[in-house]
Amino acid sequence: MPGSFKIIGLVGRSQQDGLDTVLQELLALLCERGHQVILEDRLAELVPDSEVRLGTRDEIGQQSDLVIVAGGDGSLLSAARTLAKYDTPVLGVNRGRLGFLTDITPDQIAKEVPAVLDGNYTLENRFLLEAHVVRRGEAIARADALNDVVVNSGTSANMIELELYIDDTFVYRQRADGLIASTPTGSTAYSLSGGGPIMHPMLNAIVLVPMFPHALSSRPIVVDGDSEIRMDILERNRIHPPVTCDGQVNMTARPGDSVVIRKNPYQLTLLHPLGHSFYASCRDKLRWGNALVD
Repeated sequence: MPGSFKIIGLVGRSQQDGLDTVLQELLALLCERGHQVILEDRLAELVPDSEVRLGTRDEIGQQSDLVIVAGGDGSLLSAARTLAKYDTPVLGVNRGRLGFLTDITPDQIAKEVPAVLDGNYTLENRFLLEAHVVRRGEAIARADALNDVVVNSGTSANMIELELYIDDTFVYRQRADGLIASTPTGSTAYSLSGGGPIMHPMLNAIVLVPMFPHALSSRPIVVDGDSEIRMDILERNRIHPPVTCDGQVNMTARPGDSVVIRKNPYQLTLLHPLGHSFYASCRDKLRWGNALVD
């Protein structure tokens, strides 16, 4: 892949504070190096003097050799659900907070981005999940997730009762605020706050994390990443539970529906600068060892 990044897409969220400055620096760098650039059309207002091509995310995914996502992890999650199906590699520049996925900071752009463009990077493939809401045997809604799929009661005043099946094998009946199905990528996100384990991103596994379960013995379960997970919403529920993907895409289930989750056939190809370490990211972002005294 070195030297093959001729056409580069730039995407992000236009509401991000300071994104205009980052975009201007990236555009200047890329144009100076002679790359063709396609800027996401919704970002044009942030760089009004730019004369680069504009395109939708789908057009950028189809036509680019590399896509740079400028923003936080939320920006990359949003972009990943579109770009994965085009097998377009993605590089993240962080304008957010934690930045587990977008690991180049603005002050590193001038050094790290050219190095990646010259072929000095490590590559990871991250799998996504696809979730279907099934009603009377028919899928009535579908969405993808890079981090997690969450089925919850939608209100703190009610629990949801559901039955969990893995590969059509009954696991348990559960009363809880909800259930999180997370990829390894999402294990440092919402799943972590719910008491789930941190999983290395290269694992082929899915973790199922109950949210405030009624049974104190309920604990997270890690299952094979190729499993089909089915959550049956029992008829006696009186609520219509929301089904949320990456905290950004919402579907609604009814009592009697099933939520079916399986691995998406597409993967996200994520690039990191040389020297990137998942464990170093955990130490930095999660403040591991901060209380230790030398």
